[in-house]
Amino acid sequence: MTKYVISGYIGFDNFGDEAICSVLTNHLQQLNAEKITVISLNPVKTSELYGVNSCGMLNFFKPIFESDILISGGGSLLQDVTSLKSLIYYLSVIVTALFLGKKVLIFAQGFTPFKTKIGKIFTRFVLKYCNRITVRDTFSQKFLYDLGISSDLVCDPVYALETPKNISHSGVGVQLRYFPNLTDEFLDALAEEIYKNFPNQEIKLFSLQDKSDLPVIEHFGEILTAKGSLIRVYKNLSITETINQISSLEFLIGMRFHSCLVAIKSGVKLLGINYDIKVKTLSEEIGFPIINMFGCETIKGIENLKNVNPNYYKLSNIQKKLDTDI
Repeated sequence: MTKYVISGYIGFDNFGDEAICSVLTNHLQQLNAEKITVISLNPVKTSELYGVNSCGMLNFFKPIFESDILISGGGSLLQDVTSLKSLIYYLSVIVTALFLGKKVLIFAQGFTPFKTKIGKIFTRFVLKYCNRITVRDTFSQKFLYDLGISSDLVCDPVYALETPKNISHSGVGVQLRYFPNLTDEFLDALAEEIYKNFPNQEIKLFSLQDKSDLPVIEHFGEILTAKGSLIRVYKNLSITETINQISSLEFLIGMRFHSCLVAIKSGVKLLGINYDIKVKTLSEEIGFPIINMFGCETIKGIENLKNVNPNYYKLSNIQKKLDTDI
């Protein structure tokens, strides 16, 4: 019987990270874990959702002290693109576990180039002492190899979630999030192509983290409405509701990595928006079209979207096992 602590971006109501937590806690429960404690921004909600113990973001010392294994991940925790402060926090959790003599598993993480030299040096130093590192894509594996760190390639946890079977695909969905380079010029060009190519269709707009996505989605909805499109905004969805809604689409224009992943697994025709190298990497591995955030790319992008054949998605590139062994 093993006691686990899970460190991740939990309690922030982000679909991808909450879905990862759901898969991971279910997996550990099936392994008859003696105790599971999740570090969360919202410990009460996390405990209720997943049937586990939970502690606040800064109250991790005692749970780690009383545990056997720390699992850090998945997602893209160890990066300084969001902020150096975030990276230092997640590394400090790992360092605490190592200092206390606990085993550490870096779980199904995605890695991207660092913005700061100190972030890169600190991360490489800490990772060298971890018991095992697993990554969710080949880019991350090569990136760590170039840093002198070995890793194993595993399935992204969200890919392990069940999606509806034998469903009829219909409708057009758009999933956007805040990003500094997401301009009104691009949004207007995208809305124009959507209106021209999908006339008289209701466009479904998805927020997967309301704090970050909803203002962008609502603004985009206003642009679409002004052009004559009918829209429906989906917000504050549960994990199951998000999966069911995206899985039922015929087309998705997706920005977040995990919205793209759900679409891929469900056989939805997908056009990715390249805001982060993780989406570009997924596009290269699976074989779906992608556009950069320039208005001039939207015409060709929508043409490519309409010609996507999900039967040709290269799913074998990401159909790895979900592995938490150390």
